[in-house]
Amino acid sequence: MYAILDIETTGGQFNEEGITEIAIYKFDGHEIVDQFISLVNPEKPIQPFVVKLTGINNAMLRSAPKFYEIAKRIIEITEDCIVVAHNASFDYRILRTEFKRLGYDYIKPTLCTVELAQKLIPGQLSYSLGKLVRALGIPVTDRHRASGDAMATVKLFKMILAKDTEKEILISLIKAEIKSGLTPKLLDIVESLPTKTGIYYIHNEKGNLIYIGKSRNIKKRINQHFTGTSGKSKKIQREVFAVTYEITGSELIALLKESEEIKINKPIYNRSQRKTIFQWALYSEKDENGYLALKLQKADGRKKEITSFTSVQEGRNSLLKITEKHNLCQKINGLYETKNGCFQHKIKECNGACLGKEAPELYNERVEEFIQEMKFENDNMVIVDRGRTVDERCAVLIENGIYKGYCFYDLNYQINNIEILKNIIIPMQNNRDTKTIIQAHLKRHKVIKIIKF
Repeated sequence: MYAILDIETTGGQFNEEGITEIAIYKFDGHEIVDQFISLVNPEKPIQPFVVKLTGINNAMLRSAPKFYEIAKRIIEITEDCIVVAHNASFDYRILRTEFKRLGYDYIKPTLCTVELAQKLIPGQLSYSLGKLVRALGIPVTDRHRASGDAMATVKLFKMILAKDTEKEILISLIKAEIKSGLTPKLLDIVESLPTKTGIYYIHNEKGNLIYIGKSRNIKKRINQHFTGTSGKSKKIQREVFAVTYEITGSELIALLKESEEIKINKPIYNRSQRKTIFQWALYSEKDENGYLALKLQKADGRKKEITSFTSVQEGRNSLLKITEKHNLCQKINGLYETKNGCFQHKIKECNGACLGKEAPELYNERVEEFIQEMKFENDNMVIVDRGRTVDERCAVLIENGIYKGYCFYDLNYQINNIEILKNIIIPMQNNRDTKTIIQAHLKRHKVIKIIKF
């Protein structure tokens, strides 16, 4: 749990500032679950330049509560939380100073969104809150007021969490929450999970990731892990301490994130997916009669594939559908062994290429049409799909045929301005798996829209 906060002060000499306004949003990594916003009477005058900056003046604070009157509420809302702020050393110092004046030692783990952004969103001209959120297309209201700045920090932190593909922030939170000897019940873990599409992360008692998966129903999938009887399921049941998750809304984003994060984090029980998850591929080659044959073979990085599959059965089923859809020949594609014509020709679904009755040129035109459908080699496009909430969308960026990454966005100008889009994109690896995932998804599922640029 995180307490994301912003504090406005009177200004003045170091450690003599007083708090004029505080805003705290309790954030569970997905949504705000509690909040506290209040003006504060600092019992000292505000510096004139601060009045101009924030709009908060001495008259506004005369009837506001003093710090000791809100101190208990601050302790309650930040209990068992990591304190998050933009330039956290300042806000945390101010809070600690105020509590020290009351004789209370306020100690919390902290995270600074300036430091996190410098690491995970590199190359920005400025990391001040105003300029950074503007560059990322994050809307801000009430700039230089505690509630506006704290809410902007929530949105920035949410983006930072998504960009943390190595899950360092997530793992540090789990480690902070672990209490030795307090093992949660599997049923309690399942009950806390959503029935939405996304990625889930299974942690052991040290906080380390032992398994990463994706599902259209996270709760249902975790329940299957916890009730399964396979060797892997039993090991997970013995070792699981916590399950965290990230809602994606889009199944495409879930597939891409799962593939990427397994390769990066190498969880012990994802052994088979650490390398490529597509071991079989479809290739085209001319046979002795000049016909382009589609061949399902073991994936070979030295050859140019059309698409790939996780298993030979998936590949065979897909090739059968491709052959039928494009009016191709099962015999030429290696799906039907015979010295005569294929079965499809007997039922008049093949034009007779297997018997030399159709010219290779005509047959090959349909094969080439299929191959072109599967390509986005030189494409510049943005695939838009649904996001994590009703008013949010996700975008997958492909530039010159290369998958660059994905993002979530709220406003149309974020997607229509390519420079802002590149700032908010979560960079991802472009490899054979990502290409196949995107191709297969576009073939099988509708997305909201595709923008070419």
